[in-house]
Amino acid sequence: MPILGQPSNMHPAVSPFLVFADGKGNISDFSPLAMAGMSNGRFLSPALEDLIPLPEGSELFLLPDRLPVGIDPQTGEPLLLEENPFDADLGIQAVAAFMAPAHTAILNSAFREKQENLEPLPLFAYTAVGWYDGRFWVSGFRSDSDIRQDAGQFKQSVLNKKTPKLMAQYPDNRLIQHLGKCCLTYACPAARNYFLGRWEAPLPTSPTCNAHCIGCISLQPSGCCPSTQERIRFVPTAAEIHELAVEHIKKAERPIVSFGQGCEGEPLLQAETIEKAIRKIRNSTSSGTINLNSNASLPAKVKVLAQSGLDSLRVSLNSAQEIYYTSYYRPSNYRYEDVELSIKIMKDAGKFVSLNYFILPGFTDSVTEFDALSRLIERCSPDLIQLRNLNMDPLWYLRCISFPGEAQTMGIRAWRDALHKSFPSLGFGYFNPYLQ
Repeated sequence: MPILGQPSNMHPAVSPFLVFADGKGNISDFSPLAMAGMSNGRFLSPALEDLIPLPEGSELFLLPDRLPVGIDPQTGEPLLLEENPFDADLGIQAVAAFMAPAHTAILNSAFREKQENLEPLPLFAYTAVGWYDGRFWVSGFRSDSDIRQDAGQFKQSVLNKKTPKLMAQYPDNRLIQHLGKCCLTYACPAARNYFLGRWEAPLPTSPTCNAHCIGCISLQPSGCCPSTQERIRFVPTAAEIHELAVEHIKKAERPIVSFGQGCEGEPLLQAETIEKAIRKIRNSTSSGTINLNSNASLPAKVKVLAQSGLDSLRVSLNSAQEIYYTSYYRPSNYRYEDVELSIKIMKDAGKFVSLNYFILPGFTDSVTEFDALSRLIERCSPDLIQLRNLNMDPLWYLRCISFPGEAQTMGIRAWRDALHKSFPSLGFGYFNPYLQ
């Protein structure tokens, strides 16, 4: 359920209360316990300066078969709430927040699984949430001031009018028809912005992938947690891509067109089509930013695209440690070293590179991961880190990559500040930037 939020520079006067839900989904607060957060399976009391009002456009999720954990305000110790304190017959389950875009989590929701071998939670991010002074509070921060995906920027009545109208203008362009479904069925922010004629427009191209990510949001094996959207089933032609992209670049403010979306596999597998499309776009206009969101697995293809006119590359990365990268991506016919080589190729070509770095409290800010990321930055000199929350059951993820529970952590804010101090020219954000 979408929630209206408050300005993100506010902080609570005291620690918010624990919230939980009964078996019917009714959410309540429990004032004897303060809210807790979770980092690599450990329960912590969030610092007040790390709490902001739940952002507008966020959602609250129920966590079935997960018991809520709070903090005893007298001792500071975590306590498990095993029964509904108001009516034991109604049942109890933990609650998490799925924050709106441009916000990054500091702590995950604090919960304990009722039993072993539970079905993983759906592929969303689960941020710690509590209740105080008439509003929900979350452990996170705004990581990008760009408003391009803010909830207040979209009016469904306008989208319901403009989307069918534009689709009708291009009945033979399969890519535009596909994005119409992304807009109206899945409420994809990028697709919505395309039909509103502004900012960043998506260019999905690839129905196949050369990785088998455990957290893939467009394709999951039967019996696992369901994917959150449908993957594109065709490869658009260069002409279809060109038609969409040039029309968008010519009319949009700060126009960006991006290959590589949540509704597709790996776009580098369609590099020949993308190369033709980029050349056609650049023959029509020199304006706009052409971006590729990718796993950066095929350096030779990246080099060809850079030569054809690609402006920026966003590299998806869960870890700068090969062992954890491989455990998550499960790559086919490429290795982690190919990813770093692709970054170097783009930088050598004078292009812009972002790391689409999946943030998970307790893993991302571990000392070993910080050291590995620092070495990657030293070797490859990326321009920006996009602080994207990992959309995955946190405990399932940690089990899948066999991450040690005793790992030393820094805290997400301290992690970010340390990176900024070590690499003062490195940018931090959430979105692909417009470069012109």
